Amino acid sequence: MTLAHTQVEGNPGAKPKSLPLSIAGRTFESRLFVGTGKYKTYDLMRDSLRESGCQVVTVAVRRERLYNEQGKSLLEFIDLSRYTILPNTAGCFSAEDAVRVARLGREILEQLDNPGASWVKLEVLGDKKTLLPDPSGTIEATRELVKDGFKVLAYTSDDPIAALRIKEAGAASVMPAGSPIGSGQGVLNRNNIVLCLELLKQGDASFPVIVDAGVGSASDVSIAMELGADGVLLNTAIAHAADPVLMARAMRLGCEAGRASYLAGRIPKKLYATASSPWEGTVSYIPGE
Repeated sequence: MTLAHTQVEGNPGAKPKSLPLSIAGRTFESRLFVGTGKYKTYDLMRDSLRESGCQVVTVAVRRERLYNEQGKSLLEFIDLSRYTILPNTAGCFSAEDAVRVARLGREILEQLDNPGASWVKLEVLGDKKTLLPDPSGTIEATRELVKDGFKVLAYTSDDPIAALRIKEAGAASVMPAGSPIGSGQGVLNRNNIVLCLELLKQGDASFPVIVDAGVGSASDVSIAMELGADGVLLNTAIAHAADPVLMARAMRLGCEAGRASYLAGRIPKKLYATASSPWEGTVSYIPGE
């Protein structure tokens, strides 16, 4: 089994030390992936991306989302030499549409010579109310895109078996949801995320699992990372915050803290208290002395 970390020196009880995140042949120091939608202005988006410390930025590639009312291109506000652009098939409700949009994203990024040209964040949604993924459509699109040379990072529910089937279809990374897209509810079912991690990493501990969707605060990011996720992808939690730039910084720190906490190895939970200091040698009052 190949582990994506090295041993911590002088502390055999801790988990191994983290190496950079590796996905589809590329490595990243930041484990936070950030989206580009829903910001009030492109300037605010640019500043938030910078403050988040992210290196991978997701962009919905439907043509109407690439330009605002003033005719300004979203891509003009993203440093293409700094970020790997991850084209996103957001808003697709069939495998056929998702494949078409992915190919459009590749065409755009090839012209810009960005390393994300052959990547796609795959979303095949089931309905407009819940925005939950369509499992069969996701698997179908994953197979088709992999055959076409794409590195597929696939959004899925927190169903461990559905997540495993997507990996078996050839995905380079599987991205289980913490909770519904944009809901801000955080990681609702921690046990399912742990089961996803266990199944997806069985036989390959380095397989990247990114928690995607539902994050509302920095503590949500920390929780996902403490469970053992390799990274977190978010958008709305920053873009709709009262202060997006400050929230972006909080998310970066939350991601780093959660990862460090996971690697450090938390103490077990116990029913009763455990004294921090030994009872031996404590000062006590003896009557008559």
